[in-house]
Formats: sequence, C-alpha cells, structure tokens
Amino acid sequence: MAVSERKPLPFIANFTAGAIAGISEILIFYPLDVVKTRMQLETGKAKHGLLGSFQSIIKEEGFGKLYRGLVPPLLLEAPKRATKFASNEFWGKTYMQLAGAANMTQQLSILTGCSAGATESFVVVPFELVKIKLQDKTSPYAGPMDVVKQIVRKDGLLGLYAGMEATFWRHVWWNGGYFGSIFQVRSLLPKPETKQARLANDLVAGTVGGFIGTAINTPFDVVKSRIQGATKAPGVVPKYNWTYPALVTIFREEGASALYKGFVPKVLRLAPGGGVLLLVVEFTLGLFRQALGPPYI
Repeated sequence: MAVSERKPLPFIANFTAGAIAGISEILIFYPLDVVKTRMQLETGKAKHGLLGSFQSIIKEEGFGKLYRGLVPPLLLEAPKRATKFASNEFWGKTYMQLAGAANMTQQLSILTGCSAGATESFVVVPFELVKIKLQDKTSPYAGPMDVVKQIVRKDGLLGLYAGMEATFWRHVWWNGGYFGSIFQVRSLLPKPETKQARLANDLVAGTVGGFIGTAINTPFDVVKSRIQGATKAPGVVPKYNWTYPALVTIFREEGASALYKGFVPKVLRLAPGGGVLLLVVEFTLGLFRQALGPPYI
C-alpha cells in the first residue's frame, strides 16, 4: 500500500510516540537548557560563553545544578511533545480538508506547525514557569512544589500562567519553523528505499528543522525567560510584560545580540534534539503500524 493510502493512525498512537520522543530528548540534552536559561536571565553584557557557563555552574554550585529543575519538564515532556505531534497531525488533516488539498504543501505545513505550537503553549506554561524559577541562580525555592505553593499563595492559580503570551509566540514560531522546514528538507533529500534510509532522512530533516526553529524563536524565548524569571513587586509595573514591546526594550538597552542570548546551548540542544524527536516519533509510529497491520502499514 502506498504511503498516501495508509489509514491514519489513531490519536493515542501519535500521543504515545510524541511522549516517548520527548522524554528521550530531554534526558539527553537537559543540562544545555539550564545553561541557556542562565544566559538569558543575565542582563547587560554576557559574562560567560557556553563553556564558561558550564564551568561556572559546576565550580560554584556543583554538577547536580545542571539538572536543577528537571522534574517539571520531565513531567511536562510527555504531554508537551505528545500534544505537539498529535496536534500537528490534527491540524494538518484539518487544513488539508479545508483547502481541498490531497497532499501537504509547504504553506500548509508552516500553518500546521504554527497551530500545533499555539495548542502546545497552553499545556506548557505552568511547567515552564516552575522550571525557570528553579533554574535561576538566585532561586529561593526548595523545589517544584514550593514554587507552585508560593506562586498560588501570592498570585492565585492564574499566577501559574505568567508569561502565557510570550510562551504562545515562542511555540508558534518554533513549531512553524520546525515542521515547515521538515517538509522542505524531506522533499530535497533522496527518496528513501529502505526503513534505515527513511529514519536517516528523518534525523537530518528534524535536525535542520530544530536549527531553523531555534533561529526564529530565540528572541521570543529570551523574553519569556525574562518575564517568567522576574520577581513581581506590588504596585510596580514589570519591566518585561508583553512580548513585542519587551523585544524592543532589550534591543534598545542591550543591543541585537542580547536577543540571542543562550542561542548556542539552545541550538546545540534543539537542533540534534529536533532530529532525535522526529527519529523517535517516526520509529515508534512505525512500530504501531507493524503491530496494527493493514491498512495502517
């Protein structure tokens, strides 16, 4: 049966594949996320580069700090990545039906990715907020539940959604770049004749997609980190509040390079991480197809 004639896999298959892929990716690349956040929270001229940041954290705080805040994203990773790939599948089918298209196009793949990112952003905000609070060098919190308790006590349940708007834009642009690039790269690569070649193509496409998505969304990630890392003072308007004005403020006060603080560790995580994500997702979906048999194969 041709790939285009396959029956789409059920939602639970896409959800499970995304969850497995997400957990695999974060266990491999998490220390880079800690370094990235530290660099983004640092205002003014950067004091350390990638290696300097690693050395500073290990020397001053111990190796364990490279996994500080791991629990929230680890708990999040299954629903987050599952939502990413399941919603990408959902929106892809929806837009193809609305457009009357028999096959996915570059424009539809970008629109699909942006919509999947928007959907994903609503799931991730509380977890991202807790992670940022714990990753900050000056964090006063004992652990994830302490962050949640203090935020809820001070700001109510809605306090857990601080930075929602910035997170929305971060995920919209990353997913648009990621899934849009995957479509384009796959079309440029030689047509795979074997399962191994197909997985190799997925690794290449996902890595390129991860790089492009990161290049597009890093300024939005910097803003999100600043918003979520800030300590609110009663009666004081936060310096960083809304995404696009915050981008202008950072650009004006710190220069264009500040919008790409943490880019190196971020891209070192999300470029190969994007390849690992797509590789594990496609491999897991392949196992589901084999298990379910025709007409899914």
